[in-house]
Amino acid sequence: MTKVLIGDTLSPAAVEIFKARGIETDIKVGLSTDELIAVIADYDGLVVRSACKPNAEVIRAASKLKVIGRAGIGVDNIDIKAATAKGIVVMNTPFGNAVTTAEHAIAMMFAAARHIPAANAGTQAGDWPKKAFMGTELSYKTLGLIGCGNIGARVAERAKGLTMKVVAYDPFLTEERALELGVEKVDLDGLLARADVITLHTPLTDQTRNILSRDALAKTKKGIILVNCARGGLVDEEAVAEGLKSGHIAAAAFDVFASEPAKENVLFGAPNFVATPHLGAATSEAQENVALQVAEQMSDYLLTGAVTNALNMPSITADEAPRLKPFAELAEKLGLFAGQISDYGFEEVVIEYEGEVTELNRKPLTAAALAGLLRASRGDVNMVSAPAILAESGVKLSETKTDDSPVYDSLIRIRVKVKRTENDSESGWRSLAGTLIAGQPRIVEVKGMALEGDFSPTVLYVNNRDKPGFIGGLGALLGSAGVNIATFHMGRTDAGGEAIALIGIDSQPPGDILKQLKGLPHVRYAKVLKF
Repeated sequence: MTKVLIGDTLSPAAVEIFKARGIETDIKVGLSTDELIAVIADYDGLVVRSACKPNAEVIRAASKLKVIGRAGIGVDNIDIKAATAKGIVVMNTPFGNAVTTAEHAIAMMFAAARHIPAANAGTQAGDWPKKAFMGTELSYKTLGLIGCGNIGARVAERAKGLTMKVVAYDPFLTEERALELGVEKVDLDGLLARADVITLHTPLTDQTRNILSRDALAKTKKGIILVNCARGGLVDEEAVAEGLKSGHIAAAAFDVFASEPAKENVLFGAPNFVATPHLGAATSEAQENVALQVAEQMSDYLLTGAVTNALNMPSITADEAPRLKPFAELAEKLGLFAGQISDYGFEEVVIEYEGEVTELNRKPLTAAALAGLLRASRGDVNMVSAPAILAESGVKLSETKTDDSPVYDSLIRIRVKVKRTENDSESGWRSLAGTLIAGQPRIVEVKGMALEGDFSPTVLYVNNRDKPGFIGGLGALLGSAGVNIATFHMGRTDAGGEAIALIGIDSQPPGDILKQLKGLPHVRYAKVLKF
């Protein structure tokens, strides 16, 4: 039975979603790393928030794990690289807390602009500090967004309602989306120079780490207000503290810190600084939303193969999954074929799609083809890990599509440029194509030669010259070894030219038979393939 470990507190309604879908759940909150390592091998899925931390050691021990689901948006606590290498899907719920986090950013902006926390403390202390806090009006000021994705866009909408002008720096923001939101797309230096308020809404990556560095902060206007409800590590906290003390930064409001839980921080006690303990997603609505979403997403993946909001695999909707499945099987088998006949590795991969398959979501199909291709030499590779492994290897990958296919409704072709040796006289490219016939994967082209064959569990692949006596010699050799022929498919360029034979056999031939086969006249290449 499929089992999911819930490693952080999750709403009962979310747990019920798993149970209703026939998935067994165990709730074990507060496990140490060693405790998590000790039990993780029993589970197909792991649900976390921010406290449970599946690091590389945990993932190494997760022999059955297929998916890690983060009930929330941030995945700093998950080793995504290790999960990808292990073939584990990592998914989050980027939309469930977007409104809540955006509202918190707006609240923090107001709190900083009007000194609300300090004024509240002074008032309740009986000081009535009316003249001590001169605020800043936000209307008609310029808000600079660093990051304009799900949350940043919602902040922009609310800021526009406050009659603020909004400029945004986000390399992934298109001009069309900026126009739709009513924001101006700018570069980072332009934002730093123009903004009266800067608020951050970007994940923490190698590209965004310390994006508001000391040098960047020096380029901002005097009197700038900073708000960070995104991720600690995006801002140089020491430089912000100095800016608050010098007055260059008028106020700052942070919900996140470089080190959490932040029991101590250089910003604590700085003038006009507002802090909250990572409350961006802390509303009952958001907590319920992300819990329900992660339960639905993980259940869909474990039961149907649908992939939603994955960070290391192309998305596949529940409607797409059954349509893609047979094509994914075809792509994987073609990749496995190509990988097994690329004896010395390969330098380039081209995947070509023709006909109706071009209308489908092709990213999962490409991932499936790469999984098969790499599995021949790398062993345990799947659709999650294959694209990353190929990218790290430096092998060039390209993809083409042609709306029409000359013969079949749909065709997938894989071409690999193999590494050659001094003794390899064949062309540097291997080419295979297949289609679905009655819903089943079939091989229909090898090295440009048309034929039609199935992917038997064990296939003897032979490349030979089309000369009389070959089939007789082949049959005699296999017969003498007690190897039964189940299927036989041939293709050739022309009479007497190059030919291909795919022979489905019922058992693995002895090693010396393969050697004898390669010794037959006109045989150029022979190998036993497994599918």
